[in-house]
Amino acid sequence: MSFSRKLFGFLSIVSVPCFATTSTSQEDLFELSFEELLDVNIELATKTDETRASVPSSITVFNKQHIKLLGVKSAYELMNFVPGFQNTRGDWVGAVPKEHTRGIYLDSGNVLVMINGQRLNESSFGKASVYTPFIPVEIIERVEFIRGPGSALYGSNAFLGVMNVVTKKKDNELTLSVGEHGFAQVALSAITELQNDISAYSNIALVKQRGENYFNGEVKDPLRSQFIELGLRNKRFDLNFRQSVNELNEFINLAGVSPNNRHKSENRSVSIVYHWITDDEWNISSRLYKVTHEINSAGLIAPAEVLPAGDFYVGPAWQSSDLNFVTDFAWRYSDATNVNFGIEISRAKQTEADIYTSYFDYVLGDTYIVPDAYLGEIRTVTNYARFQPLKQDFNSSAVYTQIKHKYSDNLTFFFGARYDYVQDIDKKLSPRVAAIYNVNDEHTLKLQYGESFRTPVSNELNSNDDVTIGNSELKSESIKTTELVWHWQTDQNQIDVVLFNNDLSDFINLVPIDVVGSRFRFENEFSTSMQGVELNGNVTLTNESWFEFGYTQLFDEPFNPSFKRFAVAAWKQQIGELQVSLNANWRDTVDVPGIGVHFVQKAYVIFGSTFVWQPSSEHQWRLEAQNLLDKHYNVFDPRMPTGEVPAAGRQVRFSYSWKF
Repeated sequence: MSFSRKLFGFLSIVSVPCFATTSTSQEDLFELSFEELLDVNIELATKTDETRASVPSSITVFNKQHIKLLGVKSAYELMNFVPGFQNTRGDWVGAVPKEHTRGIYLDSGNVLVMINGQRLNESSFGKASVYTPFIPVEIIERVEFIRGPGSALYGSNAFLGVMNVVTKKKDNELTLSVGEHGFAQVALSAITELQNDISAYSNIALVKQRGENYFNGEVKDPLRSQFIELGLRNKRFDLNFRQSVNELNEFINLAGVSPNNRHKSENRSVSIVYHWITDDEWNISSRLYKVTHEINSAGLIAPAEVLPAGDFYVGPAWQSSDLNFVTDFAWRYSDATNVNFGIEISRAKQTEADIYTSYFDYVLGDTYIVPDAYLGEIRTVTNYARFQPLKQDFNSSAVYTQIKHKYSDNLTFFFGARYDYVQDIDKKLSPRVAAIYNVNDEHTLKLQYGESFRTPVSNELNSNDDVTIGNSELKSESIKTTELVWHWQTDQNQIDVVLFNNDLSDFINLVPIDVVGSRFRFENEFSTSMQGVELNGNVTLTNESWFEFGYTQLFDEPFNPSFKRFAVAAWKQQIGELQVSLNANWRDTVDVPGIGVHFVQKAYVIFGSTFVWQPSSEHQWRLEAQNLLDKHYNVFDPRMPTGEVPAAGRQVRFSYSWKF
């Protein structure tokens, strides 16, 4: 074994192998057949080993070979290839990814995002991408999506969907990438065997991008990202450390466009898992992890031209943490019946609630736009009195169970529920029932009913600034979902059709509290329903060519301006040592009438392509392009004066990978 392998492996620590990996996950991309790319097992939706035919939930899974052919940079961009999901810019920080999920386009974390089963959603904003906006695909083994409710297993935030990122644990690979707009990336995955059956691995990715020009060259959208994961494991225990640091400066922040906008976030995690029993009848494991989130973000509120001194920037300097303990029990009661149950205890809190600003009067203890209060820089002011109520504990406990019973060769039932108690805030029961009927070897029908919820976060409960007022009486948002699924599968083809109905209650929104609409209060303002259909499939064209597609049609108008219809298609062709992939993402027109401003973005198509040349099993070259034709379009954000947030243009990257 080479010294480099030993060195990089020795620096590693293990992460939790909570989800199944495919038997072909380590095989080369060119050795994978079409059937192997589709025949993936998934535990995310049920905590039992299921396939696309047998899983009750609507799911989408991408393994690392599939991800390479799609040419994306970050895990969030895979949402554009998932029925019912889309990912765009917009939101409080313009370059932070934002989810559109089954007609809901909100700023509150209605999709639970996890890395190796650890929650990234937290208690201050509730949204994972604020603190972890970039997850590089070079360190990813697979990404699993639940489309629809997941609270019966995962609790709050598993509201409209779940995304779980599984990092690499068995690879020795170095990837170097360069691209347009100053893009550069170095990514390393390494593993080695130590003594006493202990293995060590590491995943490291460093990314830098100068960015494109926007608003007539006034700003760019630069990116700096660092991802480090180190691990040790054997058959009994798993130990893991992870750190992710991201900077998204300039561009848009709090609707202000400025080259001096600032946004830096960090996510750190330490976890340990112990497998108590692993045999044919029982599988019992416990996990303890601590996650810390930090953010320093400030956007331009007013320029120096209209102020007595310099530009006015302001934003949060916050920190939150989550100490979580989970024990999972899996019992094979009989050949026909499997029982899963467990407990989860969480001690989450917002530990810091400071202000990041360029104006502050230390005598009066607040931001005042006067010459003497100008700081000459953007500075963190600690112990800011108006933010101190945000420092709240979110202690919770939960119990859950699921029973899978194979009633006959053709009929299987799932019954499950989870009870969550969030101290001083709310308590929720999230049931789920499903039936899977195999009509024959090719056709399967599924019927599922589930309920999910999202607990309000500290920003909604306790905010107190010049614009928003918190509401300590808020209840959890809730949703009741019914799905009917038809699944067709042959040796080389799969198609799913999903009809869904979502009944949404107690949605939290900002409501004006003064005549001029200058201040707002969070309220459980409304309830609504959303129906739609999702279609996706994979089709073999020849032995060297295959095609995948997805289409989503909402029958109701989306809540907040989003896409009522969208579709995706990808074609892949192998030509000797070369693989070619072309993909297209179509989005329908978004039309938002308003007072003085009428936002219209006509329907458009975004093309992408990937060329992969692999002359040997150790060496691979890739040419990837996103937004291949450099389509210029905008996404809607109600905070912007015009409603417009410019989307990213063409991004071409060239990569070399070496397996050692």
